Amino acid sequence: MLSFSTLGAALFLEAFATLIRANAPGTHPIYPHILAALLTLPVLWLQCRTWTLQAHVKRAAMLNASKALSSQSSVKKTIVGFFHPYCNAGGGGEVVLWSAVAYMQKTEPDVLCVVYTGDKDATKEQIIAKVKSRFDIDLNPTSLSFVWLNTRRFVDASTWPRITLLGQSLGSVILAIEAIDALVPDVFIDSMGYAFTFPLVALTSRFFCPISIGSYVHYPTISTDMLQRVKDRKAGHTNTDAVTKRATTRYYHVFAFLYSFCLLCAHKIVVNSSWTKNHIDSLLETARERRRWITNSPPSITGGVHILYPPCGMDKLRVFSLEGRQRIILSVAQFRPEKEHAVQIRAFKLFLDAQPKLRSSVDSVRLVLIGGCRTEEDERRVEDLKKLAKELGVQDNIEFVVNAPYSVLLDWFSKSSVGISTMVDEHFGINVVEYMAAGLIPLVNASGGPFSDIVIPYSDGGKPQPTGFHAKSPEDYATALEDIFVRSSVEDLAAIRERARASSLQRFANDEFEKGWSGFWGALKDWSELQKSKGAGGKRSKKD
Repeated sequence: MLSFSTLGAALFLEAFATLIRANAPGTHPIYPHILAALLTLPVLWLQCRTWTLQAHVKRAAMLNASKALSSQSSVKKTIVGFFHPYCNAGGGGEVVLWSAVAYMQKTEPDVLCVVYTGDKDATKEQIIAKVKSRFDIDLNPTSLSFVWLNTRRFVDASTWPRITLLGQSLGSVILAIEAIDALVPDVFIDSMGYAFTFPLVALTSRFFCPISIGSYVHYPTISTDMLQRVKDRKAGHTNTDAVTKRATTRYYHVFAFLYSFCLLCAHKIVVNSSWTKNHIDSLLETARERRRWITNSPPSITGGVHILYPPCGMDKLRVFSLEGRQRIILSVAQFRPEKEHAVQIRAFKLFLDAQPKLRSSVDSVRLVLIGGCRTEEDERRVEDLKKLAKELGVQDNIEFVVNAPYSVLLDWFSKSSVGISTMVDEHFGINVVEYMAAGLIPLVNASGGPFSDIVIPYSDGGKPQPTGFHAKSPEDYATALEDIFVRSSVEDLAAIRERARASSLQRFANDEFEKGWSGFWGALKDWSELQKSKGAGGKRSKKD
């Protein structure tokens, strides 16, 4: 954020102090260094002042480029920055991002939404078109801008094959420095889970201009479940087997401590499921106790942590007939390691081995895997999955559909029978809600959001009845598939479909998300306006 001239000046003055000490033996050893530090302060002040003026200029340029906001004086305009380095990925996190942006555009005409992203391979127009194609969300280009980031590689998991959690967290700070240096927002919303950016934004808010900090947490960077796995020496997607053999539990507890303190820098936090809320509450409670012990002050998060279920556009899914479904098992998930696609293929292999007549007969069952690829690593993962299917001898019954537009996804939703999800500790699971709304029978992992929030018993007045199936191991999934395709009656399956659809429509509609987001945004807006009225954290230029 500040140029290297400050560092250069500090080094020069420190060298000068060392020279004075060498040529003045009677001088107290610390005095020259104190002098060097005092002489550096004016340079630092000048750099801070210069950066502040440049920040105002960049804000003014961004606002002037927004045609939708040109009718009012720029001092009244609000810039809301969404920190989402992978905004063009096309997954569940992006549904939340773009639904929030669309809602802000619809309800807040004086707001300019700015997305900090590293998707430099796509233009603004291409991203907007993909959002429409993938999610059927309409965006207004005149009140939407992008800040293109060059250092996204520092938050890519492939950059940190070891100490992934720490590496990506520190990388997010580097990325945030670039983001804030490019444009200082009035409101900073992290919608991807990079909590280590909060202290940096809070520091900017403290010494330059007030910035309210909000966070939509999809998945805690570290959780009590992860700490237990490390303690038990179990490998995961953020800690490989080689690391868990070397790492100590203390390291992960220290990381959890730092993560929880970063969360305390946010003014408002919402989460996507009760599973996520339980973990965030646990981390925050620990941080609160330690903060009181250190500073004797209470936490500042406004109103506590609330659940805000992700938006699930179901208008085009709810109209599909529940009858006449083909014998298709549909998997909708980005091709990332934590989605456990290999478990699906292995479970499908066990299922076909137990029911060989369903392999190639008229009643054959197919597994269709639909998902997006963000990186070359994801593309290689798809090829590895195809190789696995061939090794297991089920390639003729499996189909891969990569980066499909929304129209193609809708077609598969309309004709499939079962929707499968195998991610362990899935934070929420928009794909599972879509399965249920479209009339598919959900088969999900017995953990996380799908287990505790989505595929739960439903009652329309009587005794609660199942809305789907749960499993943990490939064997469990195979058994559940046999229950669905072999052992259950048509009537029982039809009843499950009806309950699943009713449950999803009642709890996860877009209207519910917009109501929750309105409260979230209102808290951030109120804090921002309060700080501006007090003049806290500095004042913006009148030209801004």
